[in-house]
Amino acid sequence: MSITTKKVLGNFAFYFGNTVIAIIFVSPLVWMISASLKPEAGIFRGMNELTTFLPTDASLQNYIAVFTRIDMMKYILNSLFYVFVIVALDLVVNSVAGYALAKFDFKGKNFLLTVVISLMVLPIEAIMLPLYKQVADYGWVNEWASLIIPFIAKCFSIYMFRQFFMDTPDELLEAASLDGCGPMKTFLRIVVPISGTVYATVFILDFVAHWNDFMWPLLVVTGEEKRTVQLAIQTFFASPPIHYGPIMAALTISAIPMLILFLALQKYYVEGIASTGIKG
Repeated sequence: MSITTKKVLGNFAFYFGNTVIAIIFVSPLVWMISASLKPEAGIFRGMNELTTFLPTDASLQNYIAVFTRIDMMKYILNSLFYVFVIVALDLVVNSVAGYALAKFDFKGKNFLLTVVISLMVLPIEAIMLPLYKQVADYGWVNEWASLIIPFIAKCFSIYMFRQFFMDTPDELLEAASLDGCGPMKTFLRIVVPISGTVYATVFILDFVAHWNDFMWPLLVVTGEEKRTVQLAIQTFFASPPIHYGPIMAALTISAIPMLILFLALQKYYVEGIASTGIKG
């Protein structure tokens, strides 16, 4: 077998395998969108056939039902507000922390980095109850502060920024220092403009994590005024009658911002993951 033939077969196997994996991952999303356009009686019909992915008798009645039964737009705006505030503060606070760990030498730096890496493996479920008690003691229950403040500083974001900034040439920073730039001015004018990939990566990861968050908002949001989109979707399961058409429509609506965000920033996301050396 010639080298050219091996190369062609290798490329075919690579793209075929990736195509199969993509179909496996995308098919639930396609089915959800299709189900959201079907009448209730047709959602689970023919589940063992490929036609289940086709929106037969398509209509927008399920989407109309979503906005009729609950104030869906209000809950979407609530989620967008608190998620974007968290993400914005995350990018500011954690990028500065990551830059300090990457480029500054100070006492206790290695210990602090060890703590950051160690805390990355601590799941939120392990600290959720003591965190809730702390929030309740501050009187933040059912306040925006309870949704935002506990999640501004993130060890994973700090580590990602640190890994990216480690590759920033020291010569570039030294040149800025010789031109009279202080540490913060150098960071804002030199480092930030060339770090778009890592900022986009952290932005996407943070947005998806908090947009999909359900458990923490369920604990701290006690009224409808600050209800998030994920809590709103849960009302379709808790309030009879339970119809799966509106549920699929609500899930589709909640997935749209994430799809738009990822499609718009996927190039930077891939580059950011590659440049920080983090694999997931």
